[in-house]
Amino acid sequence: MRLRFLVPAMLAASLLAGCNPTYNWRDHANQEGRYKVLFPAKPATFTRPVEVDGLRVEMTMTAAEVDGATFAVGAATAPDAARARAALPAMRLALLRNIGAGQDEAEAEAPATQDSLRVDATGAASGKPMRLHGRFEARGERFYQVIVLGPAHAVPPEQVEQFLTSFAPQ
Repeated sequence: MRLRFLVPAMLAASLLAGCNPTYNWRDHANQEGRYKVLFPAKPATFTRPVEVDGLRVEMTMTAAEVDGATFAVGAATAPDAARARAALPAMRLALLRNIGAGQDEAEAEAPATQDSLRVDATGAASGKPMRLHGRFEARGERFYQVIVLGPAHAVPPEQVEQFLTSFAPQ
């Protein structure tokens, strides 16, 4: 008798599990960093001191992980707009170095402006091939890094684009 009820219950549970998408997009608004973005899973937030281009700031990172890839937004405030803009190439270079990629190996996805940079690069971390997609922006004294970092070919391009283009400073 129990088997008669257990089999349908297990079948229903497996069907419901199949409905759980890998990318469960959700709106996230960060009042402190003054931005909105879509994350592919529930994000976590932490703040820590970092040095960017000789400038020591408190950076708030909000990130979610899906299939070993990290989707993250970092936000910080510089003393002025010029220092915020100067932080962009420094953040880009630091992330490229983290995966052993040089600036010449990174492809620019879009033309750089004074207030915006993008990156698409491959490298390695702990001996494993890695891919970095990023967007770096300055808005007044605030500056941001919006990145997807994970195993090469782990994140479909449309998911990367969904995340990067959903970012909107306010």
